[in-house]
Order: sequence, then structure tokens, then C-alpha cells
Amino acid sequence: MRIILFGLPGVGKGTQAKILSSNLNIPHISTGDILRKAVKDKTELGLKAQSIMSKGELVPDDLMIGLIKDTFQLDDCKNGFILDGFPRTVKQAYAFDNLLNEINISNVVLLYLTADENEIVKRLANRRACKSCQTIFTLPEIKGVTNCPICNAENSFYQREDDQEEVIRNRIAVFNSSTKPVFDHYQQQNKVLTINGIGSVQLVNDSIVAALMSRKK
Repeated sequence: MRIILFGLPGVGKGTQAKILSSNLNIPHISTGDILRKAVKDKTELGLKAQSIMSKGELVPDDLMIGLIKDTFQLDDCKNGFILDGFPRTVKQAYAFDNLLNEINISNVVLLYLTADENEIVKRLANRRACKSCQTIFTLPEIKGVTNCPICNAENSFYQREDDQEEVIRNRIAVFNSSTKPVFDHYQQQNKVLTINGIGSVQLVNDSIVAALMSRKK
């Protein structure tokens, strides 16, 4: 199973990726994790990426594609993968398609988790993080709680900048203008599965699994 995980920020991609990765026994590949590992391992591409990032510049698409290619050729990706965070633009989608053709992978599906934008804003604005351990909670979870349930830090809850309404709405606007067209690109190739991302974690996961199994038939 080879999956591109797609959807608005805060729709629950990370949560579902962890469950799918465990149940399907395939790795969850985050582009951020790929970059950090390549830099840590001091690979040729990792050193190039580190040099670029140290200048405050974005890693170019061709370098990112190279890092993804190296990752896909690892043994743990033989049976599939869940790619999260790429492609983000149509230009990247075309480059990614070329990579898949190069390494003879054709059975990729884009798993699109949808959600009402106002629901996303409400969901993210209700998140709080612990300053000490960085664990994220929702306001109902920590109602009346003063110490972090994970690390026991006192009065450590705060709202991250990314979870403030103005920032969330800007991220959604960027997604709609730059990233949403990637959906259209793969829809034209009949490679999209659309799942309602609002509901309990289990309900959403059940819907994903049913759609994936139906796709395999």
C-alpha cells in the first residue's frame, strides 16, 4: 500500500498515519523527518540540505525529491509507505510523478481527509501545549488541571502561535491556494480517495480502511 496523506492542517493526518503505519506495517514518512535524518546521518544530500537551511533558505524541490527517492529504496519501504507533507504544489506533484515512474511505482493513492474549515479552526484553537514536554492537549482534556499529566510541570499550558485563529486561517488560505490544486492533479489520474476527517479517531480510521480495501479489489 503506497499512500500520499493529504488534507488541511489540523485535520488529523498525523494521528491517522500512526494508526495506519502500525496496522499496515508500512512506514510513516514525514518530509521533515527525512530532512532531519539525512542531516543527522550526514549523507551527501543531507549535507547539501543543511548548508541551504543554515542560510535560512528553503530546500529546493530537486533535493527533496532526491531525499524521498533514497528513503523509498530502504528495505522498510518495500511493502509500501505513507508519505506526509509532499507534494505541496502541482510542480512538486509532477516531479514526484517522474520519480515514481523512474523507480517503477504506479499503485499510489492520494488519501484526502476533508473537513469544514470552521471546524478545523475550532479544533486547533482549542489545543494547548505543555511548555516543558511539548505534549499537546485539548481544552476539555485539561479543564481544571494545573499540572501536565505527562511530565507534571506546573502551570505549563500555553497556546502555540500555530494554533491561534489568525495563523490557522492563514495556513488554510495557503493550503487552498497552493496545495489544494494537488488534489485536482491526482483526481484527474483517478488516484484519490476522499474521507470525511471529522468524527472520532476510530470512525475516521474505519472509513479509511474500508476505502483502501475497496480500492484493492
